[in-house]
Parts: sequence; structure tokens; C-alpha cells
Amino acid sequence: MSYADIRFIENCRDILENGVWDTDQNVRPRWEDGTPAHTVKKFGIVNRYDLQKEFPILTIRRTYWKTAVKELLWIWQKKSNNIADLDARIWDSWADETGSIGKAYGYQLGVKHHYPEGDMDQVDRVLYDLKHNPASRRILTNIYNFQDLHEMHLYPCAYSMTFNVSGNKLNAILNQRSQDMLAANNWNVVQYAVLVHMMAQSSGLIPGELVHVIADAHIYDRHVPIIEKMLTQTPVEAPTFSVDPSVTDFYAFTPDSFKLEGYTPAPFEDKIPVAI
Repeated sequence: MSYADIRFIENCRDILENGVWDTDQNVRPRWEDGTPAHTVKKFGIVNRYDLQKEFPILTIRRTYWKTAVKELLWIWQKKSNNIADLDARIWDSWADETGSIGKAYGYQLGVKHHYPEGDMDQVDRVLYDLKHNPASRRILTNIYNFQDLHEMHLYPCAYSMTFNVSGNKLNAILNQRSQDMLAANNWNVVQYAVLVHMMAQSSGLIPGELVHVIADAHIYDRHVPIIEKMLTQTPVEAPTFSVDPSVTDFYAFTPDSFKLEGYTPAPFEDKIPVAI
């Protein structure tokens, strides 16, 4: 069975059986009808995915991985904060009348910073160091910019990536302050697994481990029955992931540069309500 399924099932069972409910607190998120969106959570979940062994995608329900990749490219390639540049509707609830989500996500990655080697944004600095300073222990991005938080329509959830070259392998740590396990967990894992593949191929390396650190891993109250039903599904083997080997420029990757063969997820027809 897919290792991503194993970790997801173990995480969700742990949260449901041993987690802490916030029903005694005032919470910010609301359901569409205005009801407070409460959660049961675990603090400090860490999952490790060996990208040499398999691609970490769920089979107990479908992850719409092509749309996840589109969002990843919107943030990391286009460095955009406007939904007009995104071929998906996933950010509509946080965009203003101009389509902007404020100084969040892609905006932060695109800000230029001054270095001795010249002015670069965070993505270009990572690409530069992977090629010229692979032994560096300072190859990272961080979009949780405190001075701009008041101008972000949503504070970053997945906020930091740390890259580390070991031999010819590129490893990475994804730090996430908050994780909606049903709506976003595997979505983010898939995205940042793809990002490691992209960064590795652009730098003459091979993908190694993706370590996912989640501070607040939670299940919303209205998601509990959906999760419980998912946990009765039987996982199958992970599909085979491939990247077009001809693409070596990070900015030349497209959604069609990636393929999944043999992806046969279990049927899943439940609608997932999203707390805003």
C-alpha cells in the first residue's frame, strides 16, 4: 500500500483517539452558515517521505494532483498573489475584488533581496545555492514575514522550506504552522514532493527525503464522519511518478511535465466543507 496512506491513516487515528478538542475556546474559523468551526488536534506531527521509494499520494481517496501542481507553480514560479494567474478556484474565498490575496505566498517569494552575488528573490537564491553552494546549511525560504502579515488575506500555513544536499540527494523540510488534515494534508505533501523533484532536476541532483513538520494538525468537527469513512477504505500501491527529463530550467516546468501512471484511488464522493 502507499506509504502516504499509512502515514495519513496513522495520523488521523491518533488525532481522533488522542487529540484535544477546542470546543471550549473562541475560534476564528467559521463555516459558511456562520457556525464556529471547531477542531480536534495533535501538536507536533512529523512525517518523512523517501521520494526515491515512491511518490507520496493518497489512494484511499483521490488527490487532484494536477490542480495541486498548478497552485504550486502559481506560488513558486509565477510568484503571484492574484487568482487571475491561477487556473483554479481554490483561492477565490480569500481574494479581494481585484483578485489579490494581499502580500501573501507568491508575493513574498518574489520580493528581491540584496546579496553579494546580486539581487535575487528567495526562489532564485535557493536555485543559485543548490548549484554553487550545495554544502551550505543556509538554503531555505520563509514567507512568514511579520511586517506584512496585516496585508495578507490569509497567513501562510506552509511557510518555510529548508533544503539540504547530502551527496547527490536533495532533501527538504516543509514547516507548516497549521494543517487541515482532510482538505489539505496530502495536497501539500504532493505539492512539496513535486517541488523537491523540480529543484533537484534543476540542480543536477536526485530527490531524497521530504520531511513534513506540522505544528497544529487538526480535523474539523464536520470532517470527522468523512475521515472515519475514509479510514475504512483499503489502500493500494502508490502510482509511478515521472518528470520530463528534458526540463532542467526550474521556470520551464509546466503541469504537463509530470506524470502519474497507475493512479487508481478509491471512490470518494463526499463534499468537503471548507472553514473560512
